[in-house]
Amino acid sequence: MRSVCVFCGSSNGDDPRYLAAARELGTELGRRGLRLVYGGASVGLMGALADSAMEAGAPVLGVIPEHLIAAEVAHDGLTDLRVTRSMHERKAVMAQESDAFIAMPGGFGTLEEVVEILTWGQLGLHTKPVGFLDVRGYYGRLLSFFVHAVDEGFIRAPHLGLYTVDESPAALLDAMSNWIPSTTPKWVDRA
Repeated sequence: MRSVCVFCGSSNGDDPRYLAAARELGTELGRRGLRLVYGGASVGLMGALADSAMEAGAPVLGVIPEHLIAAEVAHDGLTDLRVTRSMHERKAVMAQESDAFIAMPGGFGTLEEVVEILTWGQLGLHTKPVGFLDVRGYYGRLLSFFVHAVDEGFIRAPHLGLYTVDESPAALLDAMSNWIPSTTPKWVDRA
């Protein structure tokens, strides 16, 4: 892993531990000499993550669609800020520029981004590690839903191995560094 994409909220959330975790992850990325790829905002968890990564010496690539420049307050102090025409182009650039993906707490956008990356992994479109930084058990219900989908026959059990979960940024990055991609195809044998 040389470049890690982080999906997270453009808000701080209601618990100060979310913001603290964003800062801790950014610092850990810099400490390890990893590049941060993220959504390009200067506010919320996104801004705290980028600022702490840069303070720790990490290069930071922000990718933001032109229609969100004002709403997410594009960060003007990054190593590189790329403006895209659409959300689809934003996600494609982020995926192309990254060797791994982490989801921190966030809303619909964060959820959509990480589930799309998991889907691409399930379909064999990439073999990059995906992690959930599970601050305060934020992703507990989603991860339980994934198990429920296995129980109901919509996800194959080995695909629960497409992602890693930890509440510690350092432990999560360690686990992702040692992650081995699944070789289980998406489609269930109909025989």
